[in-house]
Order: sequence, then structure tokens, then C-alpha cells
Amino acid sequence: MNKLSTEFPTICISIGDPAGIGPEVTLKALMDQPLRYSARWILVGESWQIGELGQQIGFQPDQVVTSFDQMDYAPGAVVLDAQQLVPSQLTVGQVSAACGRAGLAYVRQATEFCLDNLAAAIVTSPLNKEAVALNNASFCGHTEYIAELCNVPESRMLLYHEQLCVVHVSTHCSLLEATKLSEQRIKRTIEMGHEAFICLYGRKPRIAVCGLNPHAGENGMFGDEESQYIVPAIHQATAQDIDCLGPFPADTLFMQASRGKFDLVVAMYHDQGHVPMKLMDFEHTVNVTLGLPIVRTSVDHGTAFDIAGKNLASCEDMQTAMRLATRLVNAGSVVTKPAG
Repeated sequence: MNKLSTEFPTICISIGDPAGIGPEVTLKALMDQPLRYSARWILVGESWQIGELGQQIGFQPDQVVTSFDQMDYAPGAVVLDAQQLVPSQLTVGQVSAACGRAGLAYVRQATEFCLDNLAAAIVTSPLNKEAVALNNASFCGHTEYIAELCNVPESRMLLYHEQLCVVHVSTHCSLLEATKLSEQRIKRTIEMGHEAFICLYGRKPRIAVCGLNPHAGENGMFGDEESQYIVPAIHQATAQDIDCLGPFPADTLFMQASRGKFDLVVAMYHDQGHVPMKLMDFEHTVNVTLGLPIVRTSVDHGTAFDIAGKNLASCEDMQTAMRLATRLVNAGSVVTKPAG
């Protein structure tokens, strides 16, 4: 059954950990009428929670269903009742195994809808890794989990902003693990970032690659990872007609890139890329997963348990993630296809 050949795209939103701000930012985002009716937004979560929260903030869905067959496929906000959690299991703002299990189930359901060709993309609200881990689940992040569901051998995290993009060689692992570089992985990260940028902007990017060590190793004084792994990877990329320079010290590179010298930065590990991007514009930076057969975008913030349930969360980042998903679907883009 193919439900995608209609005028408006069908896009799933997994509402995240029910105890966090995911449900709130999702409903607030959909109160923007032009955005709401730009697609069929399928909210995968608990209908009772969305109903209660909607009463508090003035949101009412266009439809509530328990399966895709019940949808009328008009644009708007449709709640798909996941039936994973009962009210007695939810305490907003607290880590809970039940909420972690439910949040992960929403992601799985939404991803499977895309793989079954029932939806064109998925936008993910934040999960709490501690809550998921309470279920003895092997989970280090959305990026890796969705890649596993899609049965792809590798994926990358790209932080998208109109001003600058960053793609990461490694993400959700210890810093010690992140320092164990691979020339092939760095090269493949450069390639995937290059391909994704072309899909997003329609032109080749000017790419700069970060060093791993302070001062990019200072010619071996602070480590040899740059000469051993990063430089050979850059040489291989440039041999493929990719505009790629480096390695550069990260502390000055991001300043230069944010001023327009480069379009895409390759970061060696999670915080090297995330910290400067969040400082630059936290509300309008979107997480995009590369290497999937489906479009997946996400907010670039966490569950924020400290403000959950207080009607304080901003929905700007969610709206940015939703608009980018719509743009990619309407352009027929999967920002990078799986390797091979």
C-alpha cells in the first residue's frame, strides 16, 4: 500500500520521551497554521497525553487514529495512538523506564512506517538515554538506532544550519573511543558530507576538516593522529574532486567557517562540532542523519526535564526540523543514500 503519491507529504513525528518537552514542542510547533497544513503530520505518541496537553496549550488535532488505514490523508495534524503508556506510568520531568521504553517504541514505529512506504520522512523529538537504558536496551542515540532499523552499515550525524553545516566522524561514544581514528572512516565522512551538502544546496561545498589534537597536532608536538589518519583521508577526498582542506585547529576553524570561509566542517567527535554550532544558533540548528534510505531530521536539544510540564519550552528548533524535512521530501531528496 503506497500512501505517498498525494499532494502533500506524509511525515511522522515521534514525540520523544513522554516525560520530557518533546510532546510540548511538537504541539506548539503545529499551532503555526502554514506549517501545520504544509504536510500530513503523523504524531506517534499517546492520544490521552496529547489530548491533555492540547487542552492546556490550546491545541486540537485534526484527527486521532489507531492505524494508517483510518486516516483521511488531508494535510494537518493526525495523532496515531501508539498505546505504549498509561497515565499512571507518567510523571512529567522524571526519568522513567516506562517512558524510555515508550519513547523508543515511537521511534521504531515511525521508522517502520517510512520503510513500509506509508510516510516519507521522520522528525524525532528528544529521548532520554538514561530512561531507555533502564530497559536494558542497547541505545546510544537516535542516529545509530534508526540506522540499525534501516539495516544500513554506517550513518553520520550532520548539523544543518543555513549559515554552516557540520558532519561528525564519531558521535555517541566515549572521548577515548573517539580518539581511535580511522583513515577510511574520516574519508567516508568527508564523502557523505559532500554528497549531503549537494542535496541540500544544489552545489559543491567548501569543506574544512578539524584536527583531533590542540593546534591540529602542531606538527607532531601534540600527537600524530593528524599526519597518520586525517591528512591521508583529505588527500583521498581531494583526489575525488572534493574541495577539502585541513586539518585545522578547531578553535579558530569554526570562527572562520561561521564568517563564510567554508560551508561544511568535518568534526572529529561529538562536542567538537556540537558546542560551536549550538553557540552560533541553538534554535535553528537541525540534526540530519546521513546514510539512510529515508529522510530523518531532529531537534538538536534534549528532553529538558527541568522545564518539562511548565509550558516554557520553545518550539523554534522543532519547527526548523519540520520545515527542513518538508523541504527535503518535496525536493525528492534523501540527503545521502546508504553506502554501496
